Amino acid sequence: MEYNTSRSKMLMPEYGRNVQKMVEYLLTIEDPKVRLRNAEAIIELMTTLAPHLKTIEDYKHKLWDHLYQMTDFRLNVDSPYPPPTREEILKKPEPLPYPDENTRNKHFGRNFNALLERALAEPDPERKQGFTQALGYYMKLAYTNWHKEPVHDDMIKNELAELSNGQLVYETGGYRVQVESNRFKPNRNNNNNNNNNRNYKGNQGGGNRNYGSGSGGGGNNYNKNRNKYKNKNK
Repeated sequence: MEYNTSRSKMLMPEYGRNVQKMVEYLLTIEDPKVRLRNAEAIIELMTTLAPHLKTIEDYKHKLWDHLYQMTDFRLNVDSPYPPPTREEILKKPEPLPYPDENTRNKHFGRNFNALLERALAEPDPERKQGFTQALGYYMKLAYTNWHKEPVHDDMIKNELAELSNGQLVYETGGYRVQVESNRFKPNRNNNNNNNNNRNYKGNQGGGNRNYGSGSGGGGNNYNKNRNKYKNKNK
């Protein structure tokens, strides 16, 4: 029985042991044309085993790089792409520049501090109050994520005043930002049209009632005249 400990190391485990054996056999082929033909067959098999790579632009280049990597960069064929180097494939990415600044109120996040600084620097009183209310709403949302108890507006007001050194005052009791927009204004033309429609319906209903009574009276007169005509003929 053959154990994995006695087998060669799989450089690309996602393609499986059988592909690794085919690649090892590929290195033993001496004829360059036959070696290239077998390499292309292995590329087609790798495409079938990893269909998600087709979403990558120029995925064939990626597969050839994997083939070179499975041969430990010892493959010598006339591939349609330049052979990669070990340094190019195994190059480590550069570290990301994480921020080193000490963020206050970490439970609120950096966006809260950025909005707080913008609110303090806003010269327009109305916009400044709008920023203040947005900060208060966000603080209430952050507290509800961490605590199950209800959050009182007075606590938000006091804490926001402390964070802003008394420059921002959170208004409690249903503060609303007034937005002037035509779609929020009443349309007088629509009201007039509705009144006209009501009058028309009322008149139409009255007319129908008059017409019903009139037609009823006309029907009675017609029946009387018909009876007179029958009696006269008799």
